[in-house]
Amino acid sequence: MPDIIHQLPDSIANQIAAGEVIQRPASAVKELMENALDSGATSIKLIIKDAGKQLIQVIDNGCGMSETDARMCFERHATSKISTIDDLFSIRTMGFRGEAMASIAAIAQVELKSKRREDSLGTLIDIEGAEVKRQEPAQAADGTSIAIKNLFYNVPARRNFLKANTVETRHIIDEFQRIALANPSVQFELHNNAMQVFHLAPENLRQRIVSVFGNQYNERLVPVEEQTNIVDIFGFIGKPDTAKKTRGEQFFFVNRRFIRNNYLNHAVINAYEQLLSKDSFPLYILFIDIDPSRIDINVHPTKQEIKFEDERIVYAFVNAAVKRGLSKYSITPTLDFDRETAFDRVEAFSTPSKPGASGELTTFPAKEKIINRPKEYADQRSNLRNWEQLYEIAKNQGGQTVTIPSELEKVESGDQAAIENFSEWQNAPFQLHNSFIVCQIKSGFILINQQAAHERILYEKYLNGLEHHNLTTQQQLFPETLHINAGDVELLRVLLPEFSALGFDIQEFGGSSFVVHGIPPDIKDGDQRELIEQMLDEFKNSQSNIKLNKRHQLALSMSKKASIKSGELLSEKEMKNLIDQLFASETPYLTPEGHHTMVTFYLNDIEKLFQKGRD
Repeated sequence: MPDIIHQLPDSIANQIAAGEVIQRPASAVKELMENALDSGATSIKLIIKDAGKQLIQVIDNGCGMSETDARMCFERHATSKISTIDDLFSIRTMGFRGEAMASIAAIAQVELKSKRREDSLGTLIDIEGAEVKRQEPAQAADGTSIAIKNLFYNVPARRNFLKANTVETRHIIDEFQRIALANPSVQFELHNNAMQVFHLAPENLRQRIVSVFGNQYNERLVPVEEQTNIVDIFGFIGKPDTAKKTRGEQFFFVNRRFIRNNYLNHAVINAYEQLLSKDSFPLYILFIDIDPSRIDINVHPTKQEIKFEDERIVYAFVNAAVKRGLSKYSITPTLDFDRETAFDRVEAFSTPSKPGASGELTTFPAKEKIINRPKEYADQRSNLRNWEQLYEIAKNQGGQTVTIPSELEKVESGDQAAIENFSEWQNAPFQLHNSFIVCQIKSGFILINQQAAHERILYEKYLNGLEHHNLTTQQQLFPETLHINAGDVELLRVLLPEFSALGFDIQEFGGSSFVVHGIPPDIKDGDQRELIEQMLDEFKNSQSNIKLNKRHQLALSMSKKASIKSGELLSEKEMKNLIDQLFASETPYLTPEGHHTMVTFYLNDIEKLFQKGRD
């Protein structure tokens, strides 16, 4: 029997290595920019076309390479960073394994120009599929320019798995931002399809954060600094009131290298305890300087995961540093027991999304209700009044007492009994704890979650509007200028038709600025900036969820933002209109995210509970 084990050809081995190191265009961007930093560059320029599929070019003014080094950098495991095994545990540079350039050259067409300052001529090398096509002296500027063309041209299966251009561009910008934040003293430029996205001059860390994310971040930042004999921690965290509903600007850098670490993330979140709601995520950009011998960065091909010698100590120091930063700047929660939270934010109901829904949900005249009719709403806020209405319902059912059972039977989509019974209701609905609506039916009563119900109504309305472009726009008397995060500009441009269908009137103003001339009637004036930023963040974070397409995600974000909230007071008319529109919707029983909007309590089940007590 012949031998069956053989050594792989270099071309195949390099393509396999490329599958681990170069997962998408952003991976190549990361490797090239890190090499530029290691060369001592003070100015780095990134040029991309077609989301990096057509071109990725990095130009730096670093030390450059000799003719021999320029050729050797494309060999597997060729590096200037490691000579002995001990060097692995004293790494402070970015690239060190010597596999990036070989991997890139195996799956792309690469052109390299490099020149040292002391040389009169530089070197030009063309490589295609790991095969050197040309190497010759050439005129070149001091430093190195590497152009990657037609990434994955010889691995079509990998190219087919790439996402849409907006998604891949977003990943490239994420990598660019991480490197720019970690090196504020270096000048960076980013050009996307011949348009300048970033031009970052050398500056301090705070200025770099503001330059990357926008001027509005300057007031959100709280400095953090902690020095110990084991680790030094510095950077900035966000004020609690600027936390977002999605994970976004959260960065850990260990020895200037971006890492992901859920354990340290928990240390930061834990420091915000009682300052944030459970579904909020704070901003943080934290740098950890530690002796390289105390960490192992060679545990993952992308080098974004590392191991600490003692992770618990680092956790404790990070947690303490964030807490000290928050306390030093007097960022503590305030409680006002005399204030009624139901009136914090009172937003408009929407008009019915389907014909046949009886009545319209009206806008809350919040100030008028509070000031001119305080007694009426004081009565409605009384739990005693609600329990009296429950008693009246019980009397109409022949003296049977209604209580909330421990086991609830939820309304399913195929069950029409609740709707049929509901159509013959006699008693007016009422609120419990300004969060739930109770309405009587022939066989018992229905408990409706007002926020969940309104989310369902608005979701179908916005989905219909995106389909038929039949939603109205409320023009602004004073248009507002938005300065969008440069990384989100391209995404907003792509989504402008969908925003227009939802009722926004947004126009480009140049650079990263947009002007909002009109907003949907359901959105309160002044909320548009937060809403647009939130919708962009949620859309970015939903790209991995194949169950949600673009329209569904935008409609979902809008419905969650514009819906009434738990704790908001509703009048009887508003409750009735809400119920009418809910049962007129296509799927009244579930929210867009699959949670129940209502629960039915049947008298037969309630009676059984009392029978158990008598047995």
